[in-house]
Order: sequence, then C-alpha cells, then structure tokens
Amino acid sequence: MGIADVLVRGFGAGTGIEFRAHDGSRAGPREASVRVEVRSQRAVNYLVQSPGELGLARAYVSGHLDVHGDMHEALSRLWSNHDDELSRRERLDMLRALGLRSLRPVAPPPEEVRLRGRIHSKVRDAEAVSHHYDVGNRFYRWVLGPSMAYTCAVYPRADATLEEAQATKFDLVCRKLGLRPGMRLLDVGCGWGGMVVHAAKHYGVEAIGATLSRDQAEWGQRTVEETGLSDRAEVRWLDYRDVAEGDFDAISSIGLTEHVGKAQLSSYFDFLLGKLRPQGRLLNHTITRHDNVYPAIPRRSFLNRYVFPDGELLGPGRIASAMHDAGFELRHEENLREHYARTVAAWSANLQDHWEEAVAEVGEGRARVWRLYLAGSRVSFEWDTLELHQMLGVRTTNGAAGMPLRPDWEPAAGVADMPAGSSDGSGADAEAAGSGAAR
Repeated sequence: MGIADVLVRGFGAGTGIEFRAHDGSRAGPREASVRVEVRSQRAVNYLVQSPGELGLARAYVSGHLDVHGDMHEALSRLWSNHDDELSRRERLDMLRALGLRSLRPVAPPPEEVRLRGRIHSKVRDAEAVSHHYDVGNRFYRWVLGPSMAYTCAVYPRADATLEEAQATKFDLVCRKLGLRPGMRLLDVGCGWGGMVVHAAKHYGVEAIGATLSRDQAEWGQRTVEETGLSDRAEVRWLDYRDVAEGDFDAISSIGLTEHVGKAQLSSYFDFLLGKLRPQGRLLNHTITRHDNVYPAIPRRSFLNRYVFPDGELLGPGRIASAMHDAGFELRHEENLREHYARTVAAWSANLQDHWEEAVAEVGEGRARVWRLYLAGSRVSFEWDTLELHQMLGVRTTNGAAGMPLRPDWEPAAGVADMPAGSSDGSGADAEAAGSGAAR
C-alpha cells in the first residue's frame, strides 16, 4: 500500500475525498471536490503518533498536510463516514506499509500550547486567555467583522447579516435582563465591549465590563470613549473575580462559563449571585456539550492544545443545576445551536476573504489553526455535538422574583424585522423594552 491507500483505509472509503501523497500514490475518486494532500513524511509521523484529530491538526497546522477544497465540506465528509473499526491486524498492516520511520518522534508545531501551573488559577487563566485573544485586534476585526462580537449571534431572519445578528443577540440579552435607564449592569468576560456599549447606548444603563485580555480591554474602552459613553460605561482589564462593586441590577455572562471550569462552577455562580441585588437577573450564555459523557477537557484534543487551553464544556443540565444550587431561580432557557452554526460560517467566510492579510498578520500556522477551528466548530454545531444555551436566572427574595407572568423579551408582532439597537439612545424605547410594554 502507498500512503494514499493507507489513508483511505484509515479514514474510510466512503468519504468521497481524493488522497494524494508525496510518494506519488493516489487513492479515492479522481478530481474530487475535496482533496487531501500529504506533502511530507513529517505529516505521516504526526498521523501515526497521534491518531485522530490531534495528529491531523498537527499535520495541517504545520503545513505538511493540505486540504484542497472547502474545509467545512472536508470535515463533514470525514466525520460522516462510519466504516467499521479497524482490527488490530489491519492496523499492523497499515503501520507496516508506512514503515518504521513513521514512528520517529517529531516535535509539534509551535502553535501548540501546554500550560503549566494550577489549572484555573488567576495566573494560568490569564495565560490561557492571552494565548487565544491577544493575537491582534486587527486579525479579530477581519474575522468577526465590525461588531467585534466573538460569541453566538442571533439571526432574526435567514437572510440577516452577521452584524444584524450580533446586534440582535445583544438586544435579546438586554431585554431578557429587563434593562431600564439608571440600572447597573456587570458584564463578565466582556470581550471587546459590545454588550457594554449596546446596553449603555440603547438602554441607558451604567455598565462595567471585565476581561482578562489587555487587547480587548484597550479596544473596548476606546470604543466606549469614542461613542461618548464614558459617563456611564467602562471596560476594565481585570479578572471578573476582582470586581469590587456589588448590588448590580443585572449581570451578563456571554461566553465566559466555558473558561471557568467544572470544579469552579459552584464558586462562579456563588460569586455572581453575591454581586446582584435582590430580584436581580443573570443571563448566562455559553457553549455546552450535548451530554456529560466525555471529559470536560479532552487533554489531547485540537481545541485544548491550539484554541482554548483549559476550556471546559459541560452539558446544559449540569450548568442549570449549578445555577440552582447557588441560589438562582432558573426562569428561562433556550438552545441557539443553529444560530451558532450560522455565526461560525460567517466568521469562516470573513477569514477566507482576508486570508492573505491574516497570514501576514499572525503567520500561516496561526491562520491555519483558525481555518480548521472555525470549520470544525461549524460541523460540531450542525451535528449537535456542541450546543449554545442561554439561561436566565433571578435572585429571589422570599419567593419574589420581579419577573413578568409571561416572557416579555421577544419583539411584538409586526416588528420582528426591526433592526436591533434602533433606539436613538434617549431611553424612551429602552424603558418600554425593559418593562415589557408593546412596541
């Protein structure tokens, strides 16, 4: 067997992918829309020594393996192929065909990271966040678009743009929190400050955002100042656990829970409950697994080594239980999984449109990490391997929740297509939205 033949046997004959290798071998359908090219022996070593996604990622990120055609289609085909598990004899035959040199150890690409120190300590969390987020605001602007929102958007229509969808997401969070002029909002893990700015501008609240990324904090605070919101909004570079203020009317946590960790989940929600006034609301927006069968942190996964070091994904039930155990009453929950698949598809398209600039800015290896990560994430949300849940909790007092009898945060009939954030900032429409009045 040539290398291409071994790959077809390993990945399965039903992928519809053509495989080519540096030894001249070819296998699979000729001129297929997706072609995998093994460009060197180093790629073979990665695949043999780290079977599965980590070896494939190492080979691709390093440039020793390439994918010609659409990456999303390639991963979808690989994941959808369900050939029978290879026998021990078949594996030995494949290894024999590749030769003993495929067992010669090779170092992983420099983009791979393995953190040291106590997991989820403040120092290690800061290092993990810096690895992923401090790669340059210009790169993120190309990928995320003008909103600089790096969380699941909410698409009000199938043909909505990414910017419309991100504005809709922030507006939905504001309405679920019941924001009104004069309220105080804490946004933990605030990213580039999109939620802080939206809430202060369109709902008249006083907002504080906290992020561990220096680049994000600088961008967010500059946006606050340029938008003329310095009198009621602020983005700080600090750990959310170091926020000194309390008695907030509302807290938004959009994309932070993934970084908190299973062992710290109870203390996380305890901390947030303690920051709220009685009848204050928390909106927790987070990526989840569809179950709790697999480890929260797959140590040898592509995501842990290249994208989100120490990121832990839990099932939605575990998160809901942790909120309840901390003292929150859970009042509403929804899964926005399909919205995240659309969001990631838009980010992938943005990256492709700016591919040459991205490579020049962060290097080809890091750009390849992102291409693989975005395509893989899209497949995961499409296949329900990953989900996105919003959970609304309230700090009750003697049973008093201050909640409406029925959810009042969806737009009234006839205004579903009204662009989110259409307020002039005067506070009138914000007050109506926050009180549940028809608009």
